[in-house]
Amino acid sequence: MTTRPATARGRLRVYLGAAPGVGKTYAMLGEGRRARQRGRDVVVGLVETHGRARTAELLEGLEVVPRRTLAHRGASFTELDVDAVIARAPRVALIDELAHTNVPGSRNAKRWQDIEEILDAGIDVVSTVNIQHLESVNDVVEQITGIEQRETVPDEVVRRADQVELVDMSPEALRRRMAHGNVYAPEKVDAALSNYFREGNLTALRELALLWVAGKVDEQLDRYRAAHGIEGTWEARERVVVAVTGGPEGDTLVRRAARIAARSKGADLLAVHVTTGDGLAGADPAGLARHRALVESLGGTYHQVVGDDVPRALLDFARGVNATQLVLGASRRGRFAQLLSRGVGVETTARSGSIDVHMITHAEAQRGRARPARSRAALTRRRRVAGWLVAAAGMPLLTLALLPFRDVVSLPSEILLFLCLVIGVALAGGMWPAVTAAVGGSLLLNWFFTPPVGEFTIADPENLLALVVFVLVAGVVSTIVDLAARRTREAMRAQADAELLSTLAGHVLRGEAALPSLLARLRETFGLTSVTLLERIGPPSPDDPAEPQAWRILATAGGAPVTCPAGADTDVTVRDGLVLAARGRLLAASDRRVLEAFAAEIAVALRQDRLREQAELAEPLAEADRMRTALLAAVSHDLRTPLASAKAAVDSLNATDVAWSPEDRDELLATADESLDKLNRLVENLLDMSRLQAGVLGLALQPVAVEEIVPPAIDDLGPLRDRVESDIPFELPEVVADPALLERVLVNLLSNAVRYSPADRKALISASWHGDQVEVRVIDRGPGIPPEAHDRVFMPFQRLGDRDNHTGVGLGLALSRGLAEAMGGTLVPDETPGGGLTMILALPISSRAVAP
Repeated sequence: MTTRPATARGRLRVYLGAAPGVGKTYAMLGEGRRARQRGRDVVVGLVETHGRARTAELLEGLEVVPRRTLAHRGASFTELDVDAVIARAPRVALIDELAHTNVPGSRNAKRWQDIEEILDAGIDVVSTVNIQHLESVNDVVEQITGIEQRETVPDEVVRRADQVELVDMSPEALRRRMAHGNVYAPEKVDAALSNYFREGNLTALRELALLWVAGKVDEQLDRYRAAHGIEGTWEARERVVVAVTGGPEGDTLVRRAARIAARSKGADLLAVHVTTGDGLAGADPAGLARHRALVESLGGTYHQVVGDDVPRALLDFARGVNATQLVLGASRRGRFAQLLSRGVGVETTARSGSIDVHMITHAEAQRGRARPARSRAALTRRRRVAGWLVAAAGMPLLTLALLPFRDVVSLPSEILLFLCLVIGVALAGGMWPAVTAAVGGSLLLNWFFTPPVGEFTIADPENLLALVVFVLVAGVVSTIVDLAARRTREAMRAQADAELLSTLAGHVLRGEAALPSLLARLRETFGLTSVTLLERIGPPSPDDPAEPQAWRILATAGGAPVTCPAGADTDVTVRDGLVLAARGRLLAASDRRVLEAFAAEIAVALRQDRLREQAELAEPLAEADRMRTALLAAVSHDLRTPLASAKAAVDSLNATDVAWSPEDRDELLATADESLDKLNRLVENLLDMSRLQAGVLGLALQPVAVEEIVPPAIDDLGPLRDRVESDIPFELPEVVADPALLERVLVNLLSNAVRYSPADRKALISASWHGDQVEVRVIDRGPGIPPEAHDRVFMPFQRLGDRDNHTGVGLGLALSRGLAEAMGGTLVPDETPGGGLTMILALPISSRAVAP
């Protein structure tokens, strides 16, 4: 038997499934048995069989590490004993349910944290997890199934696993397993098949699992290619990359690329923009923002890379993501420019190798690029003035300072001194003061220091060369200094624009009051008086821009809002009929580009707000429709059954052709009385539920002793009272409740507990004092409710795993929770140790209660 060094971390293998019952635990145990046959030391750290006989059979012959017993709220629970597994030091440990939440009081909150400790001890672990427990898809699963998964595991934990194996099963096969009783107990099968295990749910969960594993495989493939230096494209999956520049042709390119990607099922769409290496993007930020929104609306992703060589940067990105196709637009440059340079499209195609390049024609092809607006001066006005002053005063002063030493200092030294002064002028005032100083300095050098002195002539050709070089060097230095200052100013402006666009994108992504926040941010950024979003009312008209009646204000920030586009200093058309109007000052062209980017994001925020409003309006209608449908479906049976029983009993009593004995008459009367009581309770529950939902339920809250309410509630069960055991201490403090409503809640909970408890086991009601509240527990030993259904069991007209589909309208627990919350308490379900369901009713104690 081989052993691993103590310092080496263990390897993690995870069996991933789309839903419970696909065979993850079975596969894990099968792998454990095969590993033991190969001579490896294998133990079972923790395995949950869930009563499945075939799974339990695989446990036979495997060493099982005893579990650790923990006490919580007066009950005993068992969990994985991490210390015992580490002390046993096997080669492989089988540990089920990676996402399990440990009992409070355990060393770690989650089982995956326990497994991390075992892996750190050098022990290999084989575990299981369902796709719905992964954190990244938790909200998606809730949308699909309507059930919130409380137990989750970070995706990174599973992604770090050395091996992830998908345990796959078709929805039809899994539903057959369910129907045959191979997954859940028979009494839970019908509810499970009609709720969580519907065919549509299972199909969606299966697709999620397959896609997640495909992403994991992509990561492994990328690591393999990087480790082996493979730069070529492996067409394992279609990936279409489209290059965007922010120009008007971008929409055409993105839509064409999306159509290319749509031809292959599961293909990825990626948009990329290349920024030049100096960080100065020549693209229109508004156009890029628009293209990004379009790509993301089509299900793609947007990326930005930096590179001096655009074709190389495009291809490096494409190869880095293992792209199979690259979409480029036909060049917008004129014919003469194309003669001088082949262009990005031609260069990219020539270097593309195995990547297919699509050159897409568009309306802007060969129209030429728009000439960028002249940028502002590179230096401030103060620095330019300082440069001219230094040039005007410095040259004469330097000449006067050098005249006494004219016979001592050589001409080259004088030229170097004048050159230093020119560089100083360039640093202070930029190019033109420096060029002027260079020309003036050359004249002064010629007149005062170059033989013959006092004449603009040069006798020695070498002196002429020195002066010419002086002028050229001075001019070059001046140009470089001015260019550096200009680039610095542009870079600072580009950085500010990038930070601004990043901030506004963050506002939209967070989605919290995005539209007002964007308008306020825009006003603050440009120092505007007000910013207003206007929408046209009715059909367009030529006079609309100057007519306030033709526009309505959707949102505004700052002072008095603009009422029409003509009243704004600067306005931008967001889309047809939607205008962003700014008042305060006229914005420059460079500022207007950022304003257009803001407008694009504002359009997205407005669309999100309107979709949210529509969803909020539709939700009450949908909820009311669901409630109506469920009510009709449930009440149709629950009203008819007791009515039929009562009517049959009364008709029998009224029959004249049958002579009923006194015992038979009493039995018929009892049947009619019991049926009418059921009807009465049903109507009361329906009325109370409607009052709760309308918020008009009357309450008479007062201090109440729990031990005084429990006996009447048990007596109200009638013949079933003998199946209830009570354990209520008399030293409990009084609680704040409505006595009548509290009794109703207890009756509902007790009747449920009795109904679903085995005939030989009594339901138990107990109570205890915890801090500022009293907890009343109603405990049964029935089939219980799956943890993922704990919240749904409180929905009106719902029957879950342990609910008889032919008994009760499904209002009892929903009404009980509503009444408990109306009295300031809570009602939550919990699992009964050993099987069953425990309903915990917590109520606040009265202020007059005396602490012990």
